[in-house]
Amino acid sequence: MLRTLIATILLGIVFFLAQRFHADSFLHPYIWYILVFFFGLAFLVHRLIEFGMRNKREKFVTFYISSIVARIILSIIFIGLFLYRGLTDSFLFVINFFALYLFYTCFEIYGLYRNLRRD
Repeated sequence: MLRTLIATILLGIVFFLAQRFHADSFLHPYIWYILVFFFGLAFLVHRLIEFGMRNKREKFVTFYISSIVARIILSIIFIGLFLYRGLTDSFLFVINFFALYLFYTCFEIYGLYRNLRRD
């Protein structure tokens, strides 16, 4: 979880600097909401996988699949709520969302692969 926190802080710094130096034409104004959402989602996934790693990993696959389904459902709900409320540039919002979705998914797979390879 520490690596996820560090990655989120680094992304936050990059987004802050992009906005500070007016290089934010590729960032939606709600990028901070997306970043907080993905950090919360990463925490939830981390807890689910941690439960799956207990008891000699008997239920690891079940909890991992549950975390994938939870991530997809919560992501659809998140996008749906923002699109329902009305956005100024919905295409940019969706592109930013899926870019961060891909980043956090790859980051989770890398961390999971490191943990499983170690054992």
